Amino acid sequence: MATILESEMLNYFTQLDNAEKSSVVKMLQAFIKSKNENPNVSIEEYNSELLAAETEFKKGNYITHDQLLNEIKSW
Repeated sequence: MATILESEMLNYFTQLDNAEKSSVVKMLQAFIKSKNENPNVSIEEYNSELLAAETEFKKGNYITHDQLLNEIKSW
């Protein structure tokens, strides 16, 4: 038996057109995929990632905000 929330979701979903339904399904797939990946990172892993990022930054491996905005415009 569906919960109230599931019934409400189904009600909204059936009101969407096919393109909107496709978008919602893709969004749900992304949620499930990220949920299935290991979201728990140890403090050691987190600190290691920060140190690696800082090292890359010191090497000059980064782009400025303006460079990012220009790159986005080319998408």
